[in-house]
Amino acid sequence: MAVDILMPALSPTMETGTLAKWNVAVGDSVRSGDVIAEIETDKATMEVEAVDEGVLAAILIDAGTEGVTVGTAIARLAEDGENADDVAAAPAPATPAKTPVAVEAPAASAAVVQPSVAAAPPVAVPIPAQPVATAADRIFATPLARRIARDGNLDLSGVSGSGPHGRILRRDVEEALSRPATSTASAQMTMSHAPASPGASTLIPNNQMRKVIASRLQESKQTAPHFYLTVDCEIDNLLAARKTMNETAPDGVKLSVNDLVIRAAAMALIKVPNANASWEGDNTRLFHHADIAMAVAVDGGLVTPVIWAAEQKGLAEISKISRDLASRARDGKLAPEEFSGGSFTISNLGMFGIREFAAVINPPQGAILAVGAGEQRPVVKDGQLAVATVMTVTLSADHRVVDGAVGAEWLQAFKGYIEQPVTMLL
Repeated sequence: MAVDILMPALSPTMETGTLAKWNVAVGDSVRSGDVIAEIETDKATMEVEAVDEGVLAAILIDAGTEGVTVGTAIARLAEDGENADDVAAAPAPATPAKTPVAVEAPAASAAVVQPSVAAAPPVAVPIPAQPVATAADRIFATPLARRIARDGNLDLSGVSGSGPHGRILRRDVEEALSRPATSTASAQMTMSHAPASPGASTLIPNNQMRKVIASRLQESKQTAPHFYLTVDCEIDNLLAARKTMNETAPDGVKLSVNDLVIRAAAMALIKVPNANASWEGDNTRLFHHADIAMAVAVDGGLVTPVIWAAEQKGLAEISKISRDLASRARDGKLAPEEFSGGSFTISNLGMFGIREFAAVINPPQGAILAVGAGEQRPVVKDGQLAVATVMTVTLSADHRVVDGAVGAEWLQAFKGYIEQPVTMLL
């Protein structure tokens, strides 16, 4: 009998999504494991793989359609022995059959912890439906690989995929972009970078992820009364301890300053539990563990994978987990449960040379820590001028749930762990 493919729930909070693209056309044979569509949700862009086999008899929801409710029939398969035309003409059932689909890892998260900026007036831009590829022209590539190729003006038809079933991955695109450009490609690049006329601009439709980023930032700034506390931390002892630990660490373990920041933040949250909280209307939620979300820059935005119960993990384990999460986040291979939730977020822009900034709280969390670069600055010690490596951090807190004194107490605890890193081992 005919099988209806339903709009899947790709995250626990998903109610609707945008059917961004079809990778199959009516009449194509579909096998289990084939990537049939790309769906944009409130969290990420994901690929949907077919579980059933058959011939695609009908596409019920066009590419580019927004607000498709979870459980809605989006396509119909004709199984062996069935006439595809008859299946396509049959009315959709009142209660769609529950056809499971397998979901590949997300391309990017919508959780954003960048400094707030003035929002421009919204512009209504229609999102054109993308043409459905034929079986002969179909190119299997992850959403991340497609975006990198588009940004680099790379034609994916000439790229060989190293993923399952020949799927093109990020590394395939990056390798292709690193090769010497042909004369034709160079000419195209020259044309694309021709001087623009005065006042020229390009209007880019906002995808679902960018819309959610805007919505969450606006919600956070409008509903959460932010206040900011800034403190300078001297990190010479921390840098010396890190160097010693890396020299004696087992192979494969290399601690970063960010690993030590995560550990210090987690210990401070346990020491000052009232800072480890979120506002939920009639209730305040106090978290039992320091579930640290760390901001990772990916193509198209940020994703915040979570290190669960970070206070229970040693520095070597934190380093291993953070590197794995960051790597898979950039490759678009995180599972939804790995970047959803968390009780506290850390956004570190020190690697970009940013001295100090204030981040926007990632709702419904109650606070976020913005970490700047460590740099040598003049300081006064015992009445004498000296030079120390100083790192400025700013805590953004939701005043509904974190009082000023609580935020100050947390920063004091964090500063103590950073400046005397040996205390993190007690």
